[in-house]
Amino acid sequence: MSPKTPPGETRESIYQFMRDRLLEGKPPTVREVQARFGFKAVQTAQAHLEQLVAEGRLAKEFGEYKGRARGYSLPVSSVDYARPTVFAPLLGHIQAGGLQAAIEDREGMVPVQRGSRRAGSEQLFALRVRGESMTGIGILPDDIVIVRSQPSAEAGDVVVALVGDEATVKTLRKQRGQIVLQPENPNFEPIVLGPDDVTILGKVIEVRRYLD
Repeated sequence: MSPKTPPGETRESIYQFMRDRLLEGKPPTVREVQARFGFKAVQTAQAHLEQLVAEGRLAKEFGEYKGRARGYSLPVSSVDYARPTVFAPLLGHIQAGGLQAAIEDREGMVPVQRGSRRAGSEQLFALRVRGESMTGIGILPDDIVIVRSQPSAEAGDVVVALVGDEATVKTLRKQRGQIVLQPENPNFEPIVLGPDDVTILGKVIEVRRYLD
């Protein structure tokens, strides 16, 4: 960024950069902001971010993210307020090619806009997908799935299921009193379980993919 650029223009560019990254669920660090805009000192990037907070254009995270480099978020009022917005915690990866230990490694928050005011009471979370077992319905490695937390689902729903301490995303089928976690790729075998051997964590309601 040229030193002749007016501070207001620089700050606007930083805001647009932050907004785009936050909406993608990829909150940048202060040093990433510094590198992106060519500031010599990290304190310059920090000062711009603090000013955006003071202007109400960014908000600071609290709890476990308070004071951290990625501890910024978008105020709810900045994200299409015509529809209710829920901020779903992004909890890391979940296996889509087999079962893997479920790790709730929170990376940030993902804004999700829902179609009714009632939807604002939903409990949502987001997960990054690994593996290729669901490619047949367009869920690819590194996609983010938005999941509505619920303890049950209908046959045909795409669900996040927990078996022991391991989790996976599959299509739910029910067959002769058993639960079938069905992959959507012929190279993978279905997982057949008794109803007491599986816990439904939620239903996948949205899939997001970022090209950059």
